[in-house]
Amino acid sequence: MNQSTFASPKNTGLIVNRYQLKKLIGSGGMGEVFLATDMLLGGTPVAIKFLTQTVSDAKIQKDFLREALMSAALSQKSLHIIRAYDYGVSEKGKPFYVMEYLNGKSLKDLTPLPFPRFLNLTRQICLGLQCAHEGIQIDGKICPLVHRDIKPANILVVPDPILGQLVKILDFGIAKFLNYTATLSTNKGFHGTLPYSSPEQLEGEKSDSRSDIYSLGVMMFEMLTGVKPWQPETDLFGAWYKAHHFETPRTIAEVSPQLKIPQKINNLIMACLAKKASDRPQDVREVLQVLDSIEQSQCANIPIILTPRSTPRIPLDSQFFLAVEKNFQQFTWPKNKPIQKIVFPQLLTTTQGTAVTLLLMLPETEIQQQKNSKLNNRFIFVTSPHPMLLWVTLLYVQAFGAKWLPCYLDMQNPYNRRLVSLLADHDSYPLMCFTLEPPNKCTQVLTGHIDISQRQKLKVWVEQSQKLPPTTQPQLSKNLLKQQYKQLQSQMLEKIGDR
Repeated sequence: MNQSTFASPKNTGLIVNRYQLKKLIGSGGMGEVFLATDMLLGGTPVAIKFLTQTVSDAKIQKDFLREALMSAALSQKSLHIIRAYDYGVSEKGKPFYVMEYLNGKSLKDLTPLPFPRFLNLTRQICLGLQCAHEGIQIDGKICPLVHRDIKPANILVVPDPILGQLVKILDFGIAKFLNYTATLSTNKGFHGTLPYSSPEQLEGEKSDSRSDIYSLGVMMFEMLTGVKPWQPETDLFGAWYKAHHFETPRTIAEVSPQLKIPQKINNLIMACLAKKASDRPQDVREVLQVLDSIEQSQCANIPIILTPRSTPRIPLDSQFFLAVEKNFQQFTWPKNKPIQKIVFPQLLTTTQGTAVTLLLMLPETEIQQQKNSKLNNRFIFVTSPHPMLLWVTLLYVQAFGAKWLPCYLDMQNPYNRRLVSLLADHDSYPLMCFTLEPPNKCTQVLTGHIDISQRQKLKVWVEQSQKLPPTTQPQLSKNLLKQQYKQLQSQMLEKIGDR
């Protein structure tokens, strides 16, 4: 992190011999944002924000640098907080910080939202807030961070290949600094955005995470309805002070009677908007619990559709199996897979369509032993700490015993989600057996069947995986599944023994 001073943003030269300003891309109450290029990193685009406050006092500059350092450290901890790279104070006393440049839209430009999208984005906002409120470690101490200016304009929504839309919270820690400098210069303790500020903020009192929860309540109301819970006569401080302190917020039913949402959501928003901080949810985890319970109940009530509505529901086309069985000797082992005893699922496309196959490589003698195998399969799924699916196929021949074929699928991977979704669309799949010996040809095709209840579960698990934020702990979930795998083996042997 660079903490040196540099020339005015009006200067067209390099900033700290590194950043080339390009153009103004945004401005607001907190300052101006410029698009720039990071010349040290080969012209990588970045965004640089210059704050409105001018600071000359050495202590205030030190306080800003501390807040910026904490915000930068926090941005490394949460996917849902915009990444901060650099910070400093200009020669004219303008604090600045450098952050990742993202091509997205402000939440302000997207409201009102359909309910499923509202749930998805709100959950991501809460995860970012929870991470900040839990705090980061600075000099051996845990330092919680409160945003103090949560509003749609400070939420950026960017396209994401996994989540569809990814939330990024802007300006963490900056409101606290501006509030501090405003207090020193004007003896007034308020700096925020009036429609979203909690009663205690308007009083200039010390605020904690429950103040962010109040602002979140205002924002959730607006995300669903497009308007705010109050409609004061003016936008002046006095009118908003009266609304936040004394006026009962409107309900969603009053504002948008056509909107059909669970009562739990209205109750949650009203709880977040409680005048007293002690009457609100005391932790963002409480908000997340309500959102999770609504998602689970909705998931349970939605009928499972095993195929797109535009196509009829049929078992895997017999023509597909005929094509595989007729031409199996022409299939070759994938070049990107090692030549060893291994099993993995793969999408296979023929003129009859695309379906999921299971590819297995074994010594030729073992393949011959499995010619008349009984097949059984089971699936287990975990969402935490990382979405992971275990697909187990059992080949059983009494004379040779059990052959176990486990496949661990990272459900954060879009390819795996598509694969599992297609697997759930059909009641069977081909198991293609390739020889370990050269020329590694497919010499046998077996058929696995999946019952309707398991296919329904697979569809639900795909839906759940799409809603979860990205994580980086697949091995932990894999270890959890390995523990359950041993118990599953005995259950599957019992079931196949009853046949």
